[in-house]
Amino acid sequence: MFSPSRDQARQFLFDTWQKYRSSTALSEMERIALDVMSQHPEYHALLDDPVRNLDRDFTPEDGAINPFLHLSLHLAIEEQLSIDQPRGIRTQFARIALASGSEHEAKHALLDCLAETLWLAQRAGSAPDQALYLACLARKSAK
Repeated sequence: MFSPSRDQARQFLFDTWQKYRSSTALSEMERIALDVMSQHPEYHALLDDPVRNLDRDFTPEDGAINPFLHLSLHLAIEEQLSIDQPRGIRTQFARIALASGSEHEAKHALLDCLAETLWLAQRAGSAPDQALYLACLARKSAK
């Protein structure tokens, strides 16, 4: 399994953005990443400046969302939806998208649940709890 470091994950995003800006051919994964980045224009200036931002820390005390974490969670959601893993995520996504009227808003709802599940797992020193994740999605789709 591929498990990139923080810098490798960030560099992938910077490289993808630079390839896009220079009209260089993209791999399938880069096209997916570019689609996610395109939906977040608030991060474009950051992606244009890898020298300044590769090592930059984003802490809760700063009050800002970590843009690299946000984009990476979006990529995880895209993968989960493409393979319906955990099983049923596509159905939950469809319900949330229908209720919100926006696929992007629905992906943010999934992202919130994924982030919460990962945070709880990290805090407990355990693997992410799939049942907890799906329960969070069910609550979001019931709204």
